[in-house]
Amino acid sequence: MRAVLASANPHKARELGDVLDGWEIEPLGAALPEETGSTFSENARAKATFARAVVGPDVLVLGEDSGLEVEALNGAPGVRSARYAGVGASDADNVARLLADLRNVPPERRAARFVAEIVCLLPGGGDVHVRGSLDGFIAFEPLGSDGFGYDPIFVPVGEQETVAELGAAWKREHSHRARAGSALVDSLGARAESL
Repeated sequence: MRAVLASANPHKARELGDVLDGWEIEPLGAALPEETGSTFSENARAKATFARAVVGPDVLVLGEDSGLEVEALNGAPGVRSARYAGVGASDADNVARLLADLRNVPPERRAARFVAEIVCLLPGGGDVHVRGSLDGFIAFEPLGSDGFGYDPIFVPVGEQETVAELGAAWKREHSHRARAGSALVDSLGARAESL
């Protein structure tokens, strides 16, 4: 199945392509509007709607928004995860700011959750909205190199290593994006055959 993904993040496109095995995921290739939604869902829908206007009504379009919610920070960085240390911040900048904000927070209060929401606009009309999440906690220092974003400081529940240490194969099965992708496939169900 072919789908256009409204994202400027090549890591997300590759990761979602890995999750949606057998799908041909094509990045939009156009500059996306600024994310102004207050929820992941609003941003995902805005991206999908923008992509729909670019590619037309006959293509399956995916809008995805994701980020990290930290309990001790009242859900921050949330929808601002990619810009937590400022517009144009690198992954390392965002990680450094988050660790600085949590420097006096003890282990038992470092609970966090990765969230991914996908809005899929179907050819000819209709849509599917799914969500995936992954619970864990924030480590005290970055560990591992097989990941991006906050992967080097996020330890999933039931694991002893960060997502960046667990690696791409683990993420394909267990990440928030993998869970959202699986929910999308399940939601599309038999309709996927005709798309």
